[in-house]
Amino acid sequence: MTGGNVQILVSMIIYLLFTIGVSLWYSKRSARNTESYFLGGRGLGPWVAAMSAESSDMSGWLLMGLPGVAYFTGAGEAVWTAIGLAIGTWINWRIVAKRLRSYSQIAGNSITLPEFFSNRFHDKKRVLSSIAAVLLLVFFSIYVGAQFVTFGKLFSYVFGVEEYYAVMVVFGALFVLAYTIVGGFLAEAASDFIQGTLMFIALVSVLLIGTVHAGGPAAIAANLREIPGFLDFFGIAVPFDASGAAVSAAAGNVQAAVAGKPVFGPAMKYSILSIVSCLAWGLGYFGMPQVLLRFMAIEKTSKIAQSRLIAVVWCFISLFAAVSIGLIGRALMPTLLVDASQAETIFIHLAVDFFPPLLAGFILSGITAASISSSDSYMLIASSSLANDLVPALAGKPVSERTIMWIARATQVAVTCFGIWVALSGNTSIFRVVSYAWAGLGAAFGPLILYSLFWKRTNFQGAVAGMLTGGITVFLWKNVISGLGGAFGVYELLPAFILSAIVIPVVSLLTPAPSAEILGEFETAKTAEF
Repeated sequence: MTGGNVQILVSMIIYLLFTIGVSLWYSKRSARNTESYFLGGRGLGPWVAAMSAESSDMSGWLLMGLPGVAYFTGAGEAVWTAIGLAIGTWINWRIVAKRLRSYSQIAGNSITLPEFFSNRFHDKKRVLSSIAAVLLLVFFSIYVGAQFVTFGKLFSYVFGVEEYYAVMVVFGALFVLAYTIVGGFLAEAASDFIQGTLMFIALVSVLLIGTVHAGGPAAIAANLREIPGFLDFFGIAVPFDASGAAVSAAAGNVQAAVAGKPVFGPAMKYSILSIVSCLAWGLGYFGMPQVLLRFMAIEKTSKIAQSRLIAVVWCFISLFAAVSIGLIGRALMPTLLVDASQAETIFIHLAVDFFPPLLAGFILSGITAASISSSDSYMLIASSSLANDLVPALAGKPVSERTIMWIARATQVAVTCFGIWVALSGNTSIFRVVSYAWAGLGAAFGPLILYSLFWKRTNFQGAVAGMLTGGITVFLWKNVISGLGGAFGVYELLPAFILSAIVIPVVSLLTPAPSAEILGEFETAKTAEF
């Protein structure tokens, strides 16, 4: 390891120690009761709520996955995905946040998303919360694995030895586990504010310095126009290997270079179906527990408008910067990264090459920040779902808060182990791993959240049918149907979301209407202020 790498590592260790300090600071407050541990006592201010929601949502995917897509195949997929996410962020904050904040308190002071579903429909047997808890465990465990991939890629690069990838995956996993167990939601939300700020600074800094080194926007555009389809929003660049075949993860081949230039084949048209698939990422927001929980935890509904402005501005600028960094990276380092997995390290290379080592370390801590802020959220939500929702349902009786806390921590250990397995299983594309988990959560919970909040005729039977339809369709579409190709190659979130959105009203109308008490709570939630 070089002297520069040692300085980078020192900066990152300082950041990690700071994170531990935040966790210890909030540990006593988080341990008071389950509401404090899982929801922070509904005391988040507008800045913390906004930054916590966005940083835990975007994860290491924002600094590695999205720039990697832009670096490897150009603007098409990356830009449309970013547009979908930006629109989804604004709509979610605009129409869901306030209603969910009020309704979750009216519905039995729900502190988890599964608990809200059961309380909303007066599900005494907790069937809804049990199904939701299982889905959360499955898809969030996959999500956690994607964050551990980020740790592995980052730290193995810092040490300069790829063989350290597995070691650093385990190290990152154990660090996040310890941090989450001690601090709970308050530590997570407070540190997420700091981590979101660091992510923003890191993205903007690398964008600006990279642009200067590349000679400015005009020079970058002129350079990239030489690559067929690279800057075409309605096309996609196709990297070729030495034999003239398209590079793909399935083939295990790598991009060739001739005379210092990367080899690309003819550009492919980006179809309307592909664009719709990318835009469909925005639908996922309606079912993202890590974001929805921040809505539930905001101190007052009157603060939501301010939070929305902060969150949307952060999101728009960060997404623009992430895509631009990938494009700039291709202009500056055209032949350095030869497959989709390697391409996801472009942010790291730009930071290390263009910043002094100590400063580069703090910038790279933005990746660490993104991974921590996401993985701790996912672990906390998954564990709260099992401990607070599934176990009491299976036990058929109330469970003490002390028991719930211990079960939650044991679940975090189990999720960590599964996440490590995902990270070491061979699929090292952060973008692809995240896309699957995002689809599962978005389709299972998104339509149900919207119907629960805005259509009073939604009933228990419709809720169960919609949730199961969304989750099962994602699994089948990804693993079976998409293999048929053509129109069936659409991103699995879109058909799963649509099917769930159809099933919920159909089943609800074919079964008995909700009780007068449920309808009364719905009407109260429409105008309630807290």
